[in-house]
Amino acid sequence: MPETNATGKTPRIAVVGAGYWGKNLVRNFSALNALACVCDIDADALGKAHQQYNVSTTSDYDAVLKNPHIDAVVIAAPAVRHFELTKMALQAGKHVFVEKPLALQVPEGRELVDIANKSSLVLMVGHILEYHPAIIELKRLVHEGQLGKILYIYSSRLNLGKLRTEENILWSFAPHDISVILQILGEVPVRAAAHGGSYLNPPLVDTTLSTLEFASGVKAHVFVSWLHPFKEQKFCVIGSERMAVFDDLEPENKLVLFAHRVNWMNRKPVAERDTGTVIPISQEEPLKRECERFLECVQKRARPQTDGESGLRVLEVLDACSRSLNDGGTPVSVTLESARYFAHPTAVIDQPCQIGDGTKIWHFSHVMAGSRLGRGCNLGQNVVISPNTTIGNNVKIQNNVSVYTGVELEDDVFCGPSMVFTNVVNPRSHVSRKAEYQRTLVKRGATLGANSTIVCGVTIGQYAFVAAGAVVTRDVPDHALVMGVPARRVGWMCTCGIRLAENGLAGTCLACGASYAFEDKRCFALENREASSQQESIAAKQL
Repeated sequence: MPETNATGKTPRIAVVGAGYWGKNLVRNFSALNALACVCDIDADALGKAHQQYNVSTTSDYDAVLKNPHIDAVVIAAPAVRHFELTKMALQAGKHVFVEKPLALQVPEGRELVDIANKSSLVLMVGHILEYHPAIIELKRLVHEGQLGKILYIYSSRLNLGKLRTEENILWSFAPHDISVILQILGEVPVRAAAHGGSYLNPPLVDTTLSTLEFASGVKAHVFVSWLHPFKEQKFCVIGSERMAVFDDLEPENKLVLFAHRVNWMNRKPVAERDTGTVIPISQEEPLKRECERFLECVQKRARPQTDGESGLRVLEVLDACSRSLNDGGTPVSVTLESARYFAHPTAVIDQPCQIGDGTKIWHFSHVMAGSRLGRGCNLGQNVVISPNTTIGNNVKIQNNVSVYTGVELEDDVFCGPSMVFTNVVNPRSHVSRKAEYQRTLVKRGATLGANSTIVCGVTIGQYAFVAAGAVVTRDVPDHALVMGVPARRVGWMCTCGIRLAENGLAGTCLACGASYAFEDKRCFALENREASSQQESIAAKQL
């Protein structure tokens, strides 16, 4: 059962589409005591849902959206209607869980993500494999390095199954495997190529083989078909040390690890086969996990792992494969022009918040509600951005840094690994001092070295440089180089990050040639000082 929210109520869900796949969503949300309504244009489907689950039913989607007692909509309609139905739900103020794909056009997917972000609504895409216990375990094995260096990935999703007339096999079957590939590798391909054939209903494609090339050197091959004599759903990850095979049709041994080796004998490769080790996994239904996660995200206003941005990245890859398919298999670049920022699947992003274009948020980081991040920022692993924190453009925050409420980072600030901010000067576990948070300002271009500590209430000047391990307890002037415990000024730094060569009241950067002047324990770049003098002269004449 999902946790209840602050009001003690589980979110009330309307499932739109109770047919081929929707009936499974109806079953799960009913079991979770969250099902309020089922909507479908098929009277038989509504009759079955009402009889089996004693739930309210309707064929009027507008009535669902106008119902104030329904918190969220789950859309399992044909893919061609995903964009229309999701947009209507978001505009009506409903949270949305939409089955894959998010839409059939990248601009449509981008529009849905923008609406959800602007309205602080949860938008989740039904990439169910990311909630499968075997995939979760496989991802852990990959990230812990148990497979060695990943060389390539191969997936096959084949069946003589339900044939679509709205979308081709690529858009119907491939989203499952593409979403898992992106999640496991934590990167988006740079190139894609796809070949396929239309046999039943040209020009609708019935089978495709897509190749994805990644900047890391990994290649992935995705083979999908609904014109196959038997059903097959396999996902293989080939590493330098081990190979992993996920077979979703296996009743028990779904994930097996093989320590196959290749030995060289007489200058020829000889395969040494391993019998394989079965990796134990939970038998919990992936769809139940997915439904529980959606309810939890609605309750807590949290961003799901398979959020709109994740779904949009899958659309970008599908779009590239489609362009290649239409061009006879010619490799094409995968461009992410529509993606505003990247968040790794393990990152948690609470809404509402603001994240600028081109920002990257990596493994296990947490951006809390009310925070504002500028353009082109990079948050490393295990970074925490606390509520109502403001971070400028092009800020680099390395691993294991927490930026607490009260801290403000201007443009171009660099925070080294494991450096520390504080926000109260006299913390006690048993005394709440949230009303006593002190402001810490780190000005443009400043560098905070690894393992340094910034005690709250200070200002770090522009282009100042705090050495590794230093403890800053008072304001740091512009361009100052500070070291030690407590930190003291030991020199001056150029804007480019090189220590200045000092000569009396003047300083020079031996790297870029910039000149500086020292006055009253302050440092000025000469052009800045001259501009300041001119402004003072003009002001004096006006007086």
